[in-house]
Amino acid sequence: MEVTVKEMAGLRVATIPHVGPYDRISEAFARLGEIADAAGLPETALLAIYHDDPQTTPASALRSAAAIVVSPHAKVPQGLVEYRLPAGRYACTTHMGPYERLGDAWARLLGEWFPRSGHRLREGGSYEIYRNTPASVPQEELETELCVPLA
Repeated sequence: MEVTVKEMAGLRVATIPHVGPYDRISEAFARLGEIADAAGLPETALLAIYHDDPQTTPASALRSAAAIVVSPHAKVPQGLVEYRLPAGRYACTTHMGPYERLGDAWARLLGEWFPRSGHRLREGGSYEIYRNTPASVPQEELETELCVPLA
C-alpha cells in the first residue's frame, strides 16, 4: 500500500448525515443526489465522511455523512447540513476498484500502515474522495482517495 502524508486544503461541504452501518451510506448518497440536483448544485467532488471507529463503535451507532463540495459563498440547499473538513496533514492512499472493497483498503491503511507509521491521529473525520463514478468508468477503474487526519 502506497501512503502519502500531505497537506490537504480545508473543504466546505453540504452533507446528508447517516447513522448506522457504514456500508449503508449509499442511502444518504441517494438523498444527497436528489437534493443537489433539485437545487442545481454544480457537479463537484463527492465525499464520504466517517466519524467513528467501526472496531469500537456498534454498527448501529456509526456516524458518517454523504457530502458534496460547495464553494465558499454558495448557499447550502434546504435539507443539507453544512460541514467543514479542516485543512491539515492527512495520510492518504488511493483505492482502485469497486466500492465493495473499500473496507479492505481502510483495514490495510488503519490496521497495517498506521500502527507502523509513527504518526498519531488527529480529531476530525476521515474521508473518501470519489475521483470518478460508476456512471463514468467500469467498476475496476473506480478511483477513491482515502484520507486520515494526522496530528
